Amino acid sequence: LLAQLMRDMQDPEMMAEAQKMMNDPAFQAHMKQMMASNGFQQAMKQTQDSMKDPEKVKEMEEKAQKAIAEGNKTLDDMEKKKKESGDAIDDADKKEEASKKEEEDAKKAAAEEEIEDIPDIAAINLN
Repeated sequence: LLAQLMRDMQDPEMMAEAQKMMNDPAFQAHMKQMMASNGFQQAMKQTQDSMKDPEKVKEMEEKAQKAIAEGNKTLDDMEKKKKESGDAIDDADKKEEASKKEEEDAKKAAAEEEIEDIPDIAAINLN
């Protein structure tokens, strides 16, 4: 989740959408309400206290870096599997296309044979 967030923050389109959302008055009202809640205030105080302790800061940074690295690996693996399955689908689509083309070619050949079997009535001399 953290790795995906970090990637999304590098995407200009995603950031533009986030900016639009943050400019929405309904979103701003919701954020004010959330920030005024006791739970949020307590979480902010705990975070501020933690940020004063260099050991805790180092521990949080290491934990975040580890989570990002693991998340990036997971995202890369998912992307690789998606590409592989996409390649398999592309291969199946190509085989199906080739099969359809062969079938159409066979139908055309059969139709041409039928046409050759039909005598050209206009060219027949009845005299």
